[in-house]
Amino acid sequence: MEERSLRSIRRDLHQIPELGFQEFKTQKYLLGKLMEWQTERVQIKKWKTGILVRISGTNPKKTIGFRADIDALPITEETGLAFSSSHLGRMHACGHDFHMTIALGSIHYYIENPPVDDLLFVFQPAEEGPGGALPMLQSEAFQEWRPDIIFALHIAPELPVGSVSSREGLLFANTSELFFDFKGKGGHAAYPHLAKDMTVAASQFVVQLQQIISRGIDPLESALITIGKMESGFVQNAIAETARLEGTIRTLSPETMPIIKEKLQKLMDGFSLAYECEIDVDFGANYYQVYNEAFYVDLFSQVMEEHNIQFNTAPAAMTGEDFGYMLKEIPGFMFWLGVASPHGLHHAQLNPNEDALSVGVRAVVQTIAKLATSHA
Repeated sequence: MEERSLRSIRRDLHQIPELGFQEFKTQKYLLGKLMEWQTERVQIKKWKTGILVRISGTNPKKTIGFRADIDALPITEETGLAFSSSHLGRMHACGHDFHMTIALGSIHYYIENPPVDDLLFVFQPAEEGPGGALPMLQSEAFQEWRPDIIFALHIAPELPVGSVSSREGLLFANTSELFFDFKGKGGHAAYPHLAKDMTVAASQFVVQLQQIISRGIDPLESALITIGKMESGFVQNAIAETARLEGTIRTLSPETMPIIKEKLQKLMDGFSLAYECEIDVDFGANYYQVYNEAFYVDLFSQVMEEHNIQFNTAPAAMTGEDFGYMLKEIPGFMFWLGVASPHGLHHAQLNPNEDALSVGVRAVVQTIAKLATSHA
């Protein structure tokens, strides 16, 4: 596919960002493109707002999968681009418009150049939340076409165009969302003894949370708890009856996550007694670690070298990705694609360099070709 066509597709998708399991326009657009290229070797299934695309190989011994996430974020775009989001308060600020475009470009290539093995392209909804990978993986539609190998990419604003990055072993952390709701008793600011102040309770709770990590977790097991949002009260001269905390837990080992959640529950029980209040917790979306198999990362690095794409070893990061659920069940890996943007992921001014689109297609296409001749 010509680079001009890739840019056009990416810009179309960039204008219609949608949240998880609401990707109706996105699904319709993707299906429209796929139908334009429909041949007898291509089969298509819909799963909720996602899509599965199977391309039959000429002499298949296995099925090779590639996953692209399709949802967007609740962010108001500030790029000023002519093709900015047409959906107020929604933006492809994590590069999923790039991921989808690269998947489409790779599908187009393999329709014109029949693969040896069967291929499965997975357009997965709800990566940003509430999590689409696990239910899609468990679906009958996916299991019928279940791949033997699967890989995926994510744009990296900090890396130059023409480069990629990955590592064997842990790439992304285990993550859990975190929502606390406090309920006490409101009252007048002049009579604090008659109220149960949830601003004070929640504030003290935030401080105590950090001791779970510093004193409750093995210092050799990296973990963190971050509270990114706090709300309480409505007016300056009234004591807040309720408070809400929103945050995240991140760990480098899956075994550490339940330990932290157990300690959080005990802390909540203690605060409920001490501050005479009710505290509820919701752990929201939970993502399993992205763990890359060494064999496939080594193969990928060789392919990149052969095709003049710079490969760098990536550091492990506390970022989260629900693709980890697929890698837990199916061997494979994930890699970063350099897009040279001065603004990072989830930023309202993120503007990836579109020259990276063709690099991404080359990386995917050549990796699939190599996987077809490899034996793990």
